[in-house]
Amino acid sequence: MKKILSLLFVALFLPMLASAADEAAVKEILELPKAPDGVVFEIVSSDADFLRRAIPKAKQHIAALRQRFPGISIAVVTHGDEQFALTAKNREEYSDVHEQIVSLRKDDDVPLHVCGAYASWKNVSPEEFPDYVDVSATGPAEIRQYQDFGYRKVVISD
Repeated sequence: MKKILSLLFVALFLPMLASAADEAAVKEILELPKAPDGVVFEIVSSDADFLRRAIPKAKQHIAALRQRFPGISIAVVTHGDEQFALTAKNREEYSDVHEQIVSLRKDDDVPLHVCGAYASWKNVSPEEFPDYVDVSATGPAEIRQYQDFGYRKVVISD
């Protein structure tokens, strides 16, 4: 019975803890006396639909960061199964997500990167992503590069 209750607790509250983690990370950045060199959002999930929740959340965080620190540099890197919503063949099914990504690039000057290595493992070539999606060699390396430039990382996961 204890194991069942423990599993139930984890299943119910783990998503809230993950959500609280990105909220806490953004709050910490907002409380800094001066802006960091930038912020990179890491999005990773095994849920193919996760970008439908993650991108609006990232956009909220971006708005708050830009209100506090106008002009702060921001990037988004997605490198799990959710990144495949961004292929050209999935544009119709995930039209809402594609529109939000175009808006991030055009209106907010925020690049979005997907993981080319993970895509290749799933037999998806870089050419299968539209031109508003940057295909990086690897998502984790892209994130590390941003961090090397002084960006703070915020993880959005499920």
